[in-house]
Formats: sequence, C-alpha cells, structure tokens
Amino acid sequence: MSEPEPFVPGAPWEKARRRRSLAIAAALIAFVAVVFVVTMVRMSQNTAKGVEQRRNAPVAATAGG
Repeated sequence: MSEPEPFVPGAPWEKARRRRSLAIAAALIAFVAVVFVVTMVRMSQNTAKGVEQRRNAPVAATAGG
C-alpha cells in the first residue's frame, strides 16, 4: 500500500483562508460596532433620565445640607 501524498497548500487554499479571515474580521468589526452603538444609546438614555430626575428633585434634597 502506498502512502498518501503530503498536503501542500496552494493558491485555492490560500484564497479560501484569506476569504475566511476577512469574513471573521468583518464579523468582529460588526460586533464591536453593535456593542458601541448599544452602549452609546444606553448611556444617552441614562444621562437624559438623570437630567430629568435632577430637574424634578426638590430643592432641599439637592442643597446638600
């Protein structure tokens, strides 16, 4: 029985690997963008909520005394 030939990467393998790497990079960038956008939206909601709470707070509670 003869032994199988060793694997030798060629142009099709390199193209497929590069395409996979680019797809993984694009997915990672998209994930980071989604996390960033969600974080910014949540922070802006909390900031608006905090401004509203301070606006509606009694004066004695904010005087610090």
